[in-house]
Amino acid sequence: MSFNLLDSVQGLFGSDLIGKTGSMLGESEGSVQKAISGLVPSVLAGILYKAGSGDAGSILHLAKDAAGSGMLSNLANIAGNSTLLSKGSEMLKSLFGENTNNVTSAIAGFSGIKTSSAASLLSVAAPAALGVLGQHVNSTQMGESGLLSFLNSQKDRILGALPSGLNLAGALGLGSIGTIGSKLSGALPGIGGSASHATHEIAESARSSTRWVLPLIFSIAVIAIIWLIIRGCSPAKQNMALVPDTLSAPPAPAMSSMPESIKVKLPNGVELDAYKGGIEDQLVAFLNDPSKMPDNNTWFDFDNLNFATGSATITPESDKQVANIAAILKAFPNAAIKIGGYTDKTGDSVSNLQLSQSRADAVSAALKTAGSDPAQLVGAQGYGSQFAKAAADAPDADRKTDRRIAVSVRKK
Repeated sequence: MSFNLLDSVQGLFGSDLIGKTGSMLGESEGSVQKAISGLVPSVLAGILYKAGSGDAGSILHLAKDAAGSGMLSNLANIAGNSTLLSKGSEMLKSLFGENTNNVTSAIAGFSGIKTSSAASLLSVAAPAALGVLGQHVNSTQMGESGLLSFLNSQKDRILGALPSGLNLAGALGLGSIGTIGSKLSGALPGIGGSASHATHEIAESARSSTRWVLPLIFSIAVIAIIWLIIRGCSPAKQNMALVPDTLSAPPAPAMSSMPESIKVKLPNGVELDAYKGGIEDQLVAFLNDPSKMPDNNTWFDFDNLNFATGSATITPESDKQVANIAAILKAFPNAAIKIGGYTDKTGDSVSNLQLSQSRADAVSAALKTAGSDPAQLVGAQGYGSQFAKAAADAPDADRKTDRRIAVSVRKK
């Protein structure tokens, strides 16, 4: 799997770090978690913007310095250490310059935390984001052109992860957040030219091969047709045609489209009305099985959760399943989950990312409203259409499975 910068940085901010940092700053875990959901993609967007503005060399230098500073392994202590906090603040100002205060105020307003707390959290996120990028730069021996290409491949995920309630574009004095992506793409002409030249050579080679391959295929096809005609006229073939096809399978019996209703029993004695094989059934089985360990690749899809078309508004009939997941978390107090939002491939990729993020955030908020402990919700991330399987022009029935919300157990 290709390296995902956004996921790698967000993965550093686990529940332990959020809890410890919240205590240092005098903020609730829920507020810090909300702030993190906005400031991580904001810092990464700052990296994109600076690189796209002709400062790729500066970003390369900052990233390598951050990777070698040792701050990545000491993130939990930055907020409480004035020396480390000052270093993180310098990195932050290197990204946002005169707009640093505007970005800080935007994060504070979005998450409901103090401006001083937002400044501290941003001073933790800046070395985290630059350090992760620096490690990747070092491991791949990336230069300026390679860095620009890499950041361009990450921009849709990063910009799409910005929460709808956070006006980063305004904080940076931009008309829209899409300007960041446009600037970055505009910094790639030289690289794009090389790539286009290579592609042209490959295509030309393919066309040259086709000049002799197509006649060969045509000749084989003609021979095959003649052979089939001759065989079809033979007595043996005519006799075989009269034999009934006794190997054909009988028609499959019609399957009921209605899922089987079951009771899912929780450790605290509560029983949930659910469907066999549904998210409640699978999630409880996973949590009860000591051989199943939390990881980043196991996800359980909601099967009775819907949104109003094109929005992040959860429909009323979905409340029951949201309440069921909240009940499961209450019955397993040591468990923690991450929420993922996904869309199909239709429409604009950046808009899809934003919609999937808004929907993941909406489910996280709904679970808290239903009584879930915020500490058990370690993240909500929209992945847009990057994992969609059906083509954009596939029938809606095929694309429907790509539009989903899922949960992944990160702690048991």
